[in-house]
Amino acid sequence: MPTTELQQMIDVVAKDKGIDPTIVISAIEDAYLAASRKVFKTEEDLRTRFNLETGQVELYAVKLIVTDVTAPAKEISLSEAQQLYGDEAEVGMEIEFPKETEKLGRIAAQTAKQVIAQRVREAEREKIHGEFGQRVGEVVNATVKRFESGDIIAEIGRVEAQIPRKEQSRAENYAIGDRVRAVIKAVTKNAKGPQVVLSRTDPALLIKLFEQEVPEIYDGTVVIRGAVREAGDRAKVAVYSRERDVDPVGACVGMRGTRVQAIIRELRGEKIDIVEFSEDPVQFVTKALSPARVQRVTIVDDEQRVMEVVVEDRQLSLAIGKKGQNVRLAAKLSGWKIDIKSEEEKRKEVELTLAGIDFGSGAEEVQMLSLPDIHEDVLAALRAAGYDTVDKVLEANPVDLLALPGFDQETVDAIVAAAAAEKAKHPEPADGGEEPVTEPVTEPVTESDTERTE
Repeated sequence: MPTTELQQMIDVVAKDKGIDPTIVISAIEDAYLAASRKVFKTEEDLRTRFNLETGQVELYAVKLIVTDVTAPAKEISLSEAQQLYGDEAEVGMEIEFPKETEKLGRIAAQTAKQVIAQRVREAEREKIHGEFGQRVGEVVNATVKRFESGDIIAEIGRVEAQIPRKEQSRAENYAIGDRVRAVIKAVTKNAKGPQVVLSRTDPALLIKLFEQEVPEIYDGTVVIRGAVREAGDRAKVAVYSRERDVDPVGACVGMRGTRVQAIIRELRGEKIDIVEFSEDPVQFVTKALSPARVQRVTIVDDEQRVMEVVVEDRQLSLAIGKKGQNVRLAAKLSGWKIDIKSEEEKRKEVELTLAGIDFGSGAEEVQMLSLPDIHEDVLAALRAAGYDTVDKVLEANPVDLLALPGFDQETVDAIVAAAAAEKAKHPEPADGGEEPVTEPVTEPVTESDTERTE
């Protein structure tokens, strides 16, 4: 290969691949060395060197100067070395003997091509890893180049990247030449083919899009405390404001929803719920279940992070969401396991629990509690609060009754009146249960006193 052609090839490859020319030169030297060993089939210690002045690859057989020669192919005696180089030759020095490279011919060219290709690929991997390894989590613009077994191969500048099938949103379809915005999820170092892995489903993409669309998030006034997605369907984002005067949810939604709508369009119609973050887990779970309205939340197990949420009967399907999506995303966002029940389910659960407790004959009264003209939902609320007998209702402090969810003064007055009327119908207390302990307080004392008098 002519000198100018070899040097030109080195410059072209280095410039085209964006790598150091010394990497290409090193690959050529290794290729010639490998070809030399195949052609000469010798035990000599062969070495190659690219001469920058002549543009040629030089081949040498290197021998070590020793006192006693044991391996003639690799060693030379001190006396022989001194005959060649004079007294300057000393034991331990190496002498290079030039060898002809014309015999290498086509073998060297083919080997050089293979070695150069391999070395260039390795250099490209190192370059890509060094460039993109620090950019994980960054949103980039890429162009769809081709499809391979369901994966999308895209280009970021001159670098190929991969969007695996699992990182693609099912609501999106692309054609060759389409532009796509994705987040850099990972950079693999020893992969065959594309090394940069992009994602359209990672929550990091959603966070970065909000940072680009909402100035308050970009400058740190509003902070995203969490984001979860089921790509193509629904996402939830928790935000809070560092300044009291700034509404975090309003800032993310924008005037007439312009900011969030821009993100929704980018994600091909994916619904986004923006909720305000709260340190109080009960409040946070209540907001995380948006758009459903929650009646009450109870922490079942603080250590295992389990909550029970009760909603109106007509809100149950909305709270659970399509195939459990809403409650599933709320649980991921809050970090709590959420057990959702309707008011009717909770009422039946309470009734079954009470029915299983042995109250003696009083158990029948708990089940048969009925107040004329009082709605069943009100009665269920009374039972759930522990007012499961007429006497307990009459003994209750009106202020406590008024504090029950949904109760007002008119409701409390109606309950007390109905309980008094019901009591008047059944003046005798039931035997056993709790009634003998609470009601007949003065009467037995009076009878015993009378007996003592007699």
